[in-house]
Amino acid sequence: MTEIEIGRGKRARQAYTFDDIAIVPSRRTRDPEEVSVSWQIDAYHFDLPIMAAPMDSVVSPASAIAIGRLGGLGVLDLEGLWTRYADPQPLLDEIASLGGSDVTRRMQEIYAEPIKPELITARLKEIRDAGVTVAGALSPQRTQEHWRTVVDAGCDLFVIRGTTVSAEHVSGRAEPLNLKRFIYELDVPVIVGGAATYTAALHLMRTGAAGVLVGFGGGAASTTRQTLGIHAPMATAVADVAAARRDYLDESGGRYVHVIADGSVGRAGDIVKAVACGADAVMIGAALARATDAPGQGYHWGSEARHEELPRGARVHVRGAAPLKELLFGPAHTADGTTNMIGALRRAMATTGYSDLKEFQRVEVVVNPYTAQ
Repeated sequence: MTEIEIGRGKRARQAYTFDDIAIVPSRRTRDPEEVSVSWQIDAYHFDLPIMAAPMDSVVSPASAIAIGRLGGLGVLDLEGLWTRYADPQPLLDEIASLGGSDVTRRMQEIYAEPIKPELITARLKEIRDAGVTVAGALSPQRTQEHWRTVVDAGCDLFVIRGTTVSAEHVSGRAEPLNLKRFIYELDVPVIVGGAATYTAALHLMRTGAAGVLVGFGGGAASTTRQTLGIHAPMATAVADVAAARRDYLDESGGRYVHVIADGSVGRAGDIVKAVACGADAVMIGAALARATDAPGQGYHWGSEARHEELPRGARVHVRGAAPLKELLFGPAHTADGTTNMIGALRRAMATTGYSDLKEFQRVEVVVNPYTAQ
């Protein structure tokens, strides 16, 4: 692959964001109503390739149920307010009303409340009782402490999500989470990430993960790029991890690991391009936080925003655009790709002649000669 010389002592590989690429129409078109956007991971089938990100501004037990009934998957943050407080609504109200320079400090104070195992059980039970697929997320640091509670509560899909997750974490202070042993011993499918390179993803696939999250600090509420100087242009990252999936499929004798784009997926066109680069599904945060019925009440923040030592995120104002159902299925009343996202995905697939997501991964992609607006 072509490298660019940064200076005499450093060369870099060219990488692309979703804004840098576009899909190309083919010789065939289809009726959008005849296009399938469903996907399946392990035994669980979903009508939509949408996972709602485990962030308090996006997923509450009630919104996880609503997303599940619409055909997607809501992933509850098991380190969020819903597992720290019996009634988190006053805290959600307070976070939405904070102003000035106190936002980060006050969020750190609010999230200093310990996680309560009995609340993990209660929240997951609430989702399970509604009859939808149950998914909960922990960071790698908290997984060893709470995984048994999560599994015993009847979680269908277990998500281990961090800014970056590796199969070979090195620590001289504590025994690191051994992902391969941990996943092997679990009775539930595990989705793990983020990963942003071919090698990191291949190592995660070898642990037995059912899915790999692709991304690193690319979300609307993340300042990882400014704070740590680390960023993964998503078009290249997804394509690299899709290549790792292909090679692992051969290496394992046919075991398919799902690739889920997680970051920089803010508009319908980003979903289209993520699938075109090889994603099976997308994990969305800010785009769903814009729902008028989202728990963030027009604001969006992730776990990085309230980190106790080095915050790498912010509470951002995303404004309520439309109810959740309208964001996903329309009708759209704006022309910016923030509403009727599933309708846009269907139309893009139909315009290029593909009938399902797996086929659409083969669509032709070009590098844009312009910066997308």
